[in-house]
Amino acid sequence: MSIRYPKQCFTSEDQVLEEAADIIATRFVRGDAFCNPDHTMQFLSCKLGGFEREVFAVMLLDNQHRLIKFDSLFFGTIDSATVNAREVVKSALSCNAAAVILAHNHPSGDPEPSNADIRLTRTLCDALALIEVRVLDHIVVGKSCVSFAQRGLI
Repeated sequence: MSIRYPKQCFTSEDQVLEEAADIIATRFVRGDAFCNPDHTMQFLSCKLGGFEREVFAVMLLDNQHRLIKFDSLFFGTIDSATVNAREVVKSALSCNAAAVILAHNHPSGDPEPSNADIRLTRTLCDALALIEVRVLDHIVVGKSCVSFAQRGLI
C-alpha cells in the first residue's frame, strides 16, 4: 500500500513523512477503518504536509471506511489548486469507492478553510452524491489540521 511520487518532489524529510504515512496506512489497510479523525489527520499530515505547493487529494474508501486508494489528483501553486469535480467523480468510480475523505494542504501553514474551499466542498459533495458516494470529511492540512466535519461544514 505504498503511494509514491517523483523523487524530485521530496527532500529527505519528505521521504520520512511518506514512510510514516505508509506505516499509518498499513495499520488501516489490515482491517481498521478511517473512522478516527485524529488518525486520519495524522495520516494526511504525513502525506500532504511537506509539499511547497497546494495538492488536492482524495482518500477512496470502501463501505467499512477502509482505504482503497490515496489519490493525489491536482497539483497547484503556492496558494491555490484548480480542482475539477469530474475528475474526483472519475477517481471514485474507478475504485468503486463507497465513501471519500477529501484533503488538501495550505503551504502557508494556516489550515483555516477559505470561502473557495467551502464552496468547492459543497460542489464535490453534490457531485459525489449523484453517484451515491458519501463525503465523510474534507481536511485542510497546514501546521495543524482542520476538519470540515468537526466544524459542521459537511
